[in-house]
Formats: sequence, C-alpha cells, structure tokens
Amino acid sequence: MARKERVSKGRVMRPNYFVFCEGDTEVVYVEMLRSYYRLPIHIIAKKTLLNVTPELVERCKSVYVRTERDRTFLMYDLDVVEMLERLKKVPEMDLLCSNPCFELWLLLHFKDVKAPMTGKTCISSLSTVMSGYKKGTLSQDERISLMNCWKEAAERAKRMHPYENPSTTVYLLIEELERLKVM
Repeated sequence: MARKERVSKGRVMRPNYFVFCEGDTEVVYVEMLRSYYRLPIHIIAKKTLLNVTPELVERCKSVYVRTERDRTFLMYDLDVVEMLERLKKVPEMDLLCSNPCFELWLLLHFKDVKAPMTGKTCISSLSTVMSGYKKGTLSQDERISLMNCWKEAAERAKRMHPYENPSTTVYLLIEELERLKVM
C-alpha cells in the first residue's frame, strides 16, 4: 500500500511581535498581554536603554524565525530628553512612548489625566487608584482590571498629543493584538 503524500493545511505562521523596552513594569505588562492573546510576543528588555540603534534591533531579532508580517515596537519612557530623537532614528518601528513614564498608561485605565506630571507623581497617583501598586509587579486583580478597561484607557490616550507630557501611545500595541484576534 502506497503512502499518501502530506498536504499542507494552508496554515500561515502568525507574525512575531518584538517589543523592546527598558523597565520591569513594561516587561510584566507585555508578559500579561502575551499570556492573554497567546501570540508570539518577544520581549527584549534592558539590553537597549539609551543605545537603541537599527543594528541592535536587527541583531536581537536575528535569533528568531521571522515572517514578512512581523512588527517591532519600541516601548520607552520619554523622561530622558533625547530619547525620542534616538527612537525616531530606528526605521520601520512602532513607537510606544509614554511621557513621563509607562505608569501613565496604567493610570489611564482608571482616570483621565490632563496636567503635566513627573514620573514620581504619576506613580503616586496610580497608587491611589490601584491600592498596593508596586512598580515592576501586577497582581492578578490588577491584571484583570487592566484588561477590562483597556478601551477606556485607549480613548483617553488618543485625546492626548503624542510624545508631550502627559501622553502615551501604548494603546497601539493592544489595538494591533485585538485586530489579529478577530482575524
């Protein structure tokens, strides 16, 4: 009896999402997204800091099997003045920048923010709405709250002027993951 030839089921590999970031809170948050969406989200953390270059990005991505539809995101705080200019020099990347810090994105899940602030005041304000918030960790209850309110946070963030204080564009990553989820 002859063997049947294997026929491809026509499956296409999902795109990779490479997220370069610098802080522990960002890593925990992106790990939460990876777990929730069950997508190939690769977190490249603490390697880049202020030395974000196209060469570094390509070198870090070279260890993965890649597709033509891969996306790369740079998730950084803009509390360092020259950071935005450095990030803009890396071509074909989506910038997920928060000014003054990533915690602003978390804070927007609970309330509107209009006045400029420092990173310290942002974290203090976040601690009032997420009692017990500790930088670099997210409890199970905090994760559930964040996933349930991301649309409200995105709407609040869209009303802000990108890269100014206060502002964040982290919602772009979640909108992309949501778009892929419905496909």
